[in-house]
Amino acid sequence: MSQLETPLFDALLKHRNRHPIQFHIPGHKKGKGMDPAFREFVGDNVLSIDLINIAPLDDLHSPKGVIKEAQHLAAEAFGADETFFSVQGTSGAIMTMILTICGPGDKILVPRNVHKSIMSAIVFAGAIPVFIHPEVDKELGISHGISVESVEKALEAHSDAKGLLVINPTYFGLAADLKRIVELSHEKGIPVVVDEAHGVHIHFHDSLPISAMQAGADMAATSVHKLGGSMTQSSILNVKEGLVSTKRVQSILSMLTTTSTSYPLLASLDTARRQLAIHGEDLIGDAIRLAKDTRKRINAIPHIRCVGEEILQTSATYDMDPTKLLISVKDLGMTGYDAEIWLREKANIEVELSDLYNILCLITLGDTKKEVNLLVNALSRMVAAHESDAVIVEPSVTLPDIPGLAMSPRDAFYAATESIPLKGASGRISAEFVMVYPPGIPIFIPGEIITQGNIDYITMNIEAGLPVQGPEDDTLEMIHVIKEHQAIF
Repeated sequence: MSQLETPLFDALLKHRNRHPIQFHIPGHKKGKGMDPAFREFVGDNVLSIDLINIAPLDDLHSPKGVIKEAQHLAAEAFGADETFFSVQGTSGAIMTMILTICGPGDKILVPRNVHKSIMSAIVFAGAIPVFIHPEVDKELGISHGISVESVEKALEAHSDAKGLLVINPTYFGLAADLKRIVELSHEKGIPVVVDEAHGVHIHFHDSLPISAMQAGADMAATSVHKLGGSMTQSSILNVKEGLVSTKRVQSILSMLTTTSTSYPLLASLDTARRQLAIHGEDLIGDAIRLAKDTRKRINAIPHIRCVGEEILQTSATYDMDPTKLLISVKDLGMTGYDAEIWLREKANIEVELSDLYNILCLITLGDTKKEVNLLVNALSRMVAAHESDAVIVEPSVTLPDIPGLAMSPRDAFYAATESIPLKGASGRISAEFVMVYPPGIPIFIPGEIITQGNIDYITMNIEAGLPVQGPEDDTLEMIHVIKEHQAIF
C-alpha cells in the first residue's frame, strides 16, 4: 500500500455515500436525532461518519480489514513492526505498555516525574516502581529527563527489572540520549517503553531528536493529537517485536478500550498519518524555522528568555525540539501563572502551560507568522507593563529524598485509610500522592513511608509559595495514611 492511501477514511466515506438505512447505534442516526443547535454547529459530515464497528468498517478490537490496513501504514510510517490505534488517548497506550511487561510484584524502572497514567498502570499491575531521579534545572525550575549515567546505575542495581520507562522528549521538548539508554537496557534483556506523548513529529524531520522507534525502543505511546494533526484523544502505540509480544499488546489494549470506538477519531489518525508521511518534512521544517525566528525575536525583549540550544549540556539534555518555546519570566517580577493570566486577559492568547517561573508555547503545523507576531507583540507589551517590577530572581529548586516503599502502590491504593495531621505523620505510610510544582516530582506516592525530612520539605515549599498538588486536603494540614499500620524498617 502507498502512504498516499487512507483506507479507513475512504471506507467511511464510501459507506456514507451509500446512504444505508441505520437500525443500529448511535441513536442520533446521522444527526437527525440530535439537538439541532449542536448538529448545526458541528455539521452533518462528521455526524455521518460517527458509526459503529459494523462489518464494512472493521473492528478496532480485532482488526482484519480497513483498520488493520490503516494501522499497517502507520507502522510503516513510524518505523514500527506494528502500530495500534488508541481512542483512549496516550494514557490508554501508556497503561497498555506497562501492563504488557509488568505483573504483580514485578519491578519497573521509572523516572520520578512520571505522568499520572504511569502510576495508575503500576497500581493496576501491582508492580513495584523503582524510581530514577530526573535531572533538575535549577535555573529554570523544571525537571528534565533521566541521564544515561543514572539509568546505568539503576540497571546495575536492579537487573531483575521487567522494564524501563523513559519520558522522551519531555513536555518542554528536551530529549535524553535515548539510543544509548536503549542499548544499555537491551544489554540486560530489559525492554524499554517510551512515553512519547510530546514527540509524534520528531520521527519526520532530521533536525529533531530521534524518535523512540529510531532509537530501538520496544514500545512507544505517541500522542498524534498533540502535535501531529489528529483529533483530541487519538493516539498510537508503536511496537517492535522481540522483547514484547504484539499479541499480548493487542489483548491488553482491547481490555482498556471502549467497545464503542469513535470512527471520527480513528479516521483522523489515518489522515494525520498520511499528512505526516507525505508532507511532514516540509510542514515540520516550516514550523521549526518559524519557531527559531520567534525564539530570536523573544530573546530580543528585555527581562525574559526563551530557552535555546545553550541548555544542551548533559546526557539528559542531549537534544531539543525547537518548536517548544519555553519562556522564563522570573526576572520580570511575575510568575508564569501571572503571565498566563495577563496574556489571556490582555491579548486573548492561551499558552500550553505555566509554572512558577515559566510559560510554554507550542509552534505546530497549524501556526503561521500571523499568530507568532501576535505572541511577540503581546510579550513586548507585557514586559513594558511590568518593567518597573523587574528583578533578578534566583529560583529555589531542591529535590526531596525518595522515601522507602513499605508496600506496593496497589496494596496501598486498596488498603483502609485514615486522615491524620501531616505534622504527626512521620513513620506512617502515605495513601496519597503529594507533589510540589515546580519541578513536579512526587514527594510521596501511595505505599511510601512518610519521613520528617520530607514533611519539612513540604512545609518549606509551601512557605516559599509553591503550590502543592495531589492530596484531598489542599491546605495539606491533613494527609491520608494507611490505617493503623506502622511501617517496618
